[in-house]
Amino acid sequence: MSTPTTGESTAAGPGPDALLSDPGTAGEALATMWRIRLFEEAVEDLYGRGMMHGTMHLSIGMEAVPTGTCLNLEEGDQITSTHRGHGHCIARGADLGRMMAELLAKDNGYCRGRGGSMHIADVATGNLGANGIVAGGVPIAAGAGLTNQLTGNGRVAVCFHGDGAVGEGAWHEALTLASMWNLPVVFVCENNQYGMSMSSHKAFKVENLAVKAIGYGIPGESVDGNDVHAVADATGRAIDRARAGEGPSFVEAVTYRWRGHSKSDKNRYRSKEEIAEWKEKDPIAAFAHHLLEAGILDQDQLDALQADARTAIREAVVFGTQGEDPDPAALLDAVYAPSAVDATDTRDAETALTAGATTDDAEAGR
Repeated sequence: MSTPTTGESTAAGPGPDALLSDPGTAGEALATMWRIRLFEEAVEDLYGRGMMHGTMHLSIGMEAVPTGTCLNLEEGDQITSTHRGHGHCIARGADLGRMMAELLAKDNGYCRGRGGSMHIADVATGNLGANGIVAGGVPIAAGAGLTNQLTGNGRVAVCFHGDGAVGEGAWHEALTLASMWNLPVVFVCENNQYGMSMSSHKAFKVENLAVKAIGYGIPGESVDGNDVHAVADATGRAIDRARAGEGPSFVEAVTYRWRGHSKSDKNRYRSKEEIAEWKEKDPIAAFAHHLLEAGILDQDQLDALQADARTAIREAVVFGTQGEDPDPAALLDAVYAPSAVDATDTRDAETALTAGATTDDAEAGR
């Protein structure tokens, strides 16, 4: 499925072409999808055993979207992520051990254990941060795009967001500004069919969300989000367009999350049959089957990629579980900026005011 709605397409970049012709590129893409899948399965297991706290949002079944998109990014390009962002971090090259440590609230995690599942940031790989607020990353991506444009650094910002974000005011504001200022931003909507428990088919009276791009005068395209090559092809055109100074684009990748919205979700708003139907469209199995049928990789190579990914996840779990717990006395570090007011001077001023001194005296510490 590929449904261009507006705008002219540019030639596909080398990323998508290599995905179907170069064994190295194809193998790395499949390995990335396996790392995302196995990382989240490990996280789910650790959560079930009471080793992780709070809640979490898994993207199992959606691995083709971050993998295909990030295949087109260059060093220095940026992404913003969502509350369902493990796959975005991994596809952009995050360290699996530091991610696992973060989810286990360890001091050697990306945010020293303060952020947890929904707030991993990794500036070194251009990951400006996941965000627990629906559509929270959309204006941040627009801001990054504005910086890129003003500095002329040639970078592109990719904003991952869900279908629920399309109904938020921040989404419309950011797309309006990105369109008006011709910013180098690509908005990638992971339409996994549900905004929490609300079906996107009930939330929006359009056949596909890509048509919403028309209102902003930017190109919009809807693709099969379970087809890693289709995702890479569409986002590759959008990224090329942004890098060439032709402005933002909107790509809707239609996919499906196999798990509930969060760990508290009982899935009462959809049937087992519907979930089973989408599991038959497993993006990893589909891509592996294609690589095998096309003779790009053989079965031994496919098995080796999966085994290597499993080993990497096991090592990440060991790294995370062996990390140190944060010092409770340091939990407020980095929450507040260093104060320019000396606490002793403040107490002296309060004492002076209580004693009836003038405001000038108090401010002077007399």
